[in-house]
Amino acid sequence: MSIQKKTFAVSGMSCAACAASVGSIAAAQAGVLDAKVNYATHTLLLAYDENAELESIRTAVQQGGYDLLIEAEDALASSQQAQQQHYQQLKKRLLGAGLFTLPVFILGMFFMEAPYANYIMLLMSSPVLFYYGRSFYTNAWQQARHRRANMDTLVALSTAIAWIFSLFNTFYPEYWHSRGLHPHVYYETAAVIITFILLGRVLEARAKAGTAAAIAGLLSEQPDTVMRLSNGQAEEIPLAMVAPGDCLLVRPGEKIPVDGLVAGGNSYVDESMLTGEPVAVSKLVGDRLLTGSVNQSGRLEMTAERVGRETLLAQIVRRVQEAQGSQAPVQQLVDKIAAIFVPVVLGIALLSMGVWWLSGADNAFSHGLLALVTVLVIACPCALGLATPTAIMVGVGRGASLGLLVRDAESLEKALTIKRVVLDKTGTLTAAKAEVHHLQWHPQAGEAAALEAILLGGEKLSDHPLAQAIVRHFEQKNTRHLEVDAFENIPGKGIRFEVAGRSWLAGNKALLEANGVRLSAFWQEQALDASSFSTVWFADEQDALACLYLHDPIKADAKALVAALQNKGMEVSLLSGDRPETVEAVAQQLGIKHWQGGMLPGDKAQAIQQFQAQGQPVAMIGDGINDSEALALADLSIAMGQGSDLAIDVARVTLLHNDLSRIPAFFGLARKTVGTIRQNLFWAFVYNLIGIPIAAGLLYPYNGFLLNPMLAGGAMALSSVSVVLNSLRLKYTRLS
Repeated sequence: MSIQKKTFAVSGMSCAACAASVGSIAAAQAGVLDAKVNYATHTLLLAYDENAELESIRTAVQQGGYDLLIEAEDALASSQQAQQQHYQQLKKRLLGAGLFTLPVFILGMFFMEAPYANYIMLLMSSPVLFYYGRSFYTNAWQQARHRRANMDTLVALSTAIAWIFSLFNTFYPEYWHSRGLHPHVYYETAAVIITFILLGRVLEARAKAGTAAAIAGLLSEQPDTVMRLSNGQAEEIPLAMVAPGDCLLVRPGEKIPVDGLVAGGNSYVDESMLTGEPVAVSKLVGDRLLTGSVNQSGRLEMTAERVGRETLLAQIVRRVQEAQGSQAPVQQLVDKIAAIFVPVVLGIALLSMGVWWLSGADNAFSHGLLALVTVLVIACPCALGLATPTAIMVGVGRGASLGLLVRDAESLEKALTIKRVVLDKTGTLTAAKAEVHHLQWHPQAGEAAALEAILLGGEKLSDHPLAQAIVRHFEQKNTRHLEVDAFENIPGKGIRFEVAGRSWLAGNKALLEANGVRLSAFWQEQALDASSFSTVWFADEQDALACLYLHDPIKADAKALVAALQNKGMEVSLLSGDRPETVEAVAQQLGIKHWQGGMLPGDKAQAIQQFQAQGQPVAMIGDGINDSEALALADLSIAMGQGSDLAIDVARVTLLHNDLSRIPAFFGLARKTVGTIRQNLFWAFVYNLIGIPIAAGLLYPYNGFLLNPMLAGGAMALSSVSVVLNSLRLKYTRLS
């Protein structure tokens, strides 16, 4: 069975209960395996099989009062565009509502006994409710048709009841006069509630737009048009028309439009946006070019390889989008609460009115009506629904700006539980690129410069990684090389070659022994411990002339990483497939007490399971195919961005810049993000736990206080905005 995952933009949602409705509607459709709605981004992540019909799913969502934009190629971009348009509409509606509400508020609060005041307030409040605030009523009606309720239901009921009650009192005041009561009107209450909620939604929409800044920044790294070369002629075409195999021209100062290879020219390219390396990289024919990097100096011709959604930049953006749309485990509880929140609030509102009505207190009906309206207004689930997704959006976006690609929100929560961090050696703590550490010549070898030229000539013809390291070493010294007359590669041992009529050897001890080369007493007396090095011997037909000691250098920031993790209270282990002697040497240099060498991929996975069996949640950091099994088993997996594709696919977090200092920053980011989620949820729950009883009139018997619906509307709007603003602090907080 083929399973597809795709994200769609959703329009028409106004609260967390809306998101829950869309999710339940979509999940109930044939062929849908999973449906997750992100209220913060207004997107729906669907997992579905071949039996699913997207048009049918969209129809079902439309019947619920929302819409699914299935035609859009980029769901996030479509969602952002729709939200931007919605934001502009909200601002216009808020401005109009505010102009009409102000005189109603002044009359209702200070000049309520003025002649014809009630009729003027009726005239001025009607456009606020039924024109500028009409969406609340149409959405509430659509929900009611499908036996659902959301935030718009609460707003529509509260304001409509207040307005209809005021309308009755305006035209039939004698009903209350005959009972010795004053016929109060609440036009200003209904109008101010609508205006307050519109203000809250404008601020919320504006604040939420800022949470997508990281993705917008990544998307802006692509040019809109490119120069395509055809028959020697350059033509400017839209980026979307580029196909694999096209030859493109990139001039100095322009951004690389797609992933590909240099086909002509040479230049220096700034890849810091993707790799974090501040120094521009030299690019020659055959070198790889990445989307979004900047051509600095020369003219480049390139062959397009990966375009559109297949480029590395597009994959990064997609991963960030998926992570921002993912749900933390705590969100599952929040979603369940949001789904039943509105019906419960309706019940509480009706109950509070009934208790007031039957209490026998003075003006019981009026107080009961006010309590009903206030409960409906103050019990907004928006803050509850925004608490988790906004923090995740900002946190994941902050991570992306630091080169930390977090695949899902669950990884952030799991990071807080980690007790042990398992590190791979090669490519993670070390550069995975051999270097010559030391070159020892035999005292009687002869002139070193002449012999280096001979050795370099032979090694230049070998493709072995150690030979390439030796070549780099001598080329950095500007050593000249001699031409080789004959060359033979001996697998597993080294090379034999001829220069100037003489035979020379370069390789391991087995090569020397097989050719009868003597190792004089000098080599037995060497103080340099070769146990943690790879050695390459250079000899003529009779004697060993030199020994080169090569090693994989430890990264400059590796020791600081280990110290930072240990300072956070985590145990650190080093597991490697390299020789135990080499692994021990690296562990000692970095201060790692627990290490193991000579491990196969299955051994690493087994070690992870053993740690977990001891009650230690494990984070695994690696880069190679041999780390993939361990990465998959670990509670938290972090892959180096320059590692294998398999390791990156398995890992939950990818370190794009290969900067080890970003790993402690990730744990700091996780702690700050999860802490922000908990703060948001705490205040959202506290707001409702305190606000609803007060709105129902709990304090009235003790001190005569009854919450004004207008204040309730302001408090409700403030609660949603405060949650978003608290989440936005993650963009600037220190991740220590």
